Amino acid sequence: MERCEWPSTNALMIEYHDCEWGVPVHDEIKLFKFLVLEAFQAGLSWQTILNKRENFRKAFDKFDYLKIAAYNAAKEEELTQDAGIIRNRLKIKATIGNAKAFIKIQQEYGSFDHFIWQFTKHKPINNHLTTLKEMPAKSAESDAMSRALMAYGFKFVGSTICYAFMQATGMVNDHLAKCFRHEEVRNM
Repeated sequence: MERCEWPSTNALMIEYHDCEWGVPVHDEIKLFKFLVLEAFQAGLSWQTILNKRENFRKAFDKFDYLKIAAYNAAKEEELTQDAGIIRNRLKIKATIGNAKAFIKIQQEYGSFDHFIWQFTKHKPINNHLTTLKEMPAKSAESDAMSRALMAYGFKFVGSTICYAFMQATGMVNDHLAKCFRHEEVRNM
């Protein structure tokens, strides 16, 4: 069975690749979860984030954006002391602000899902990459998404982060064409 090379031999990365990466996501909590995790990944490896994902889930109330939007200074300080997560104060503040912006988009569009999937015309983009070198770091769609999210006040949503978010949530299928998951994800 052939898969993309990027998970290497790490069991957690392989499980993520084989079961989650590239699968279309329309659940509001899951979409917010990926926004949080991709923002925290900035400057770090995805493996680092995966290793701490369960800690993030606990620290951020199972990614409940309604609860996170109501966090106060004491909760923010508590998060900066939590060794189980990435204790970057700017990213913690951004998560709280992003939760508020997420809710604003829901109110305007009916759901964040409806808003975010507009950047791919509400269907996955299926790329046919043959090597990892062909995999882009960003796209016209992620550029547009980044600008739109920033206009709502989101932080840590540059085009590269948005493209990684699109890959993670199945808005883009970047499994290599030879990977067993490419066709499976394409047919979802």
